[in-house]
Amino acid sequence: MPTQAKHQVNQSISGFESYKEVKGEEYMGKPMRAHFTKILNKWKQELMQEVDRTVDHMKDEAANFPDPADRASQEEEFALELRARDRERKLIKKIDKTLQLIEDEEYGWCESCGVEIGVKRLEARPTADMCVDCKTLAEIKEKQVGK
Repeated sequence: MPTQAKHQVNQSISGFESYKEVKGEEYMGKPMRAHFTKILNKWKQELMQEVDRTVDHMKDEAANFPDPADRASQEEEFALELRARDRERKLIKKIDKTLQLIEDEEYGWCESCGVEIGVKRLEARPTADMCVDCKTLAEIKEKQVGK
């Protein structure tokens, strides 16, 4: 029986099948890495399509309105879209970094303490680079510094 066929799956909210570990399976072995590579590539593809839609929308909707209020409304709408795309551009960079970690077989361990981040956390946030405990501590420290 192929390794992937041994894994039980449940449909997740995001449309991906939730990974179910097989008893005795190595953490971040080849099947797990393939699972997260698929999730990250799909996410990246969706973000890239959204960028294309924004460009098309801005080209189609670009008009030189004679009324200053209409022109200001359009410029504000475009500014909001561009900010969203900028956040997505940064996320695409983070996805690429994460895909490289998978390729280098360094994905899935906390960069702070070195423990397994865990499959469920990684499915919820595939670009996570810290375990829940370290991330919680980092957020508390960030609040204390007043960032």
